[in-house]
Amino acid sequence: MRVGFGYDVHRLVEGRPLVLGGVEIPYDKGLLGHSDADVLVHAVMDALLGAAGAGDIGRHFPDTDERYKGISSLILLSKVGEALNEKGFTVGNIDAVVVAQRPKLAPYMEEMKLKMAEALGISSSKVNVKATTTEGLGFTGTGEGIAAYGAALLEGGPGT
Repeated sequence: MRVGFGYDVHRLVEGRPLVLGGVEIPYDKGLLGHSDADVLVHAVMDALLGAAGAGDIGRHFPDTDERYKGISSLILLSKVGEALNEKGFTVGNIDAVVVAQRPKLAPYMEEMKLKMAEALGISSSKVNVKATTTEGLGFTGTGEGIAAYGAALLEGGPGT
């Protein structure tokens, strides 16, 4: 078994949709980034890649590559899943948390979980998504940005 940890943060700006876990959430601001800036999926991808000893998303999907401009992070997540499968890894489980003061995310959590599981071709029972606030503290508490953390357990892999 191998464990990985991921973290991502993006600034909230006007004029962009807010996408978290592959779900577009009604809000007056969205996340700034080269792709759809889905911090939740980015943190999960980094956790998966870390567990596999395969670097990070910047190495695999650089923001200098125009192929990834505006791309859905779920597409990138599916590519990570395919690469893990090719190396003989299977996902044991994923646990992730979104840190945002607003908007309230509870109504969207199950759909986020389902979309990420589908992108990886795994059971949604292997994916857990939570949300928390920072009680108004820091950049997430003031509404300047949203952060996410992810942890992943992989089984199998080279040499097993």
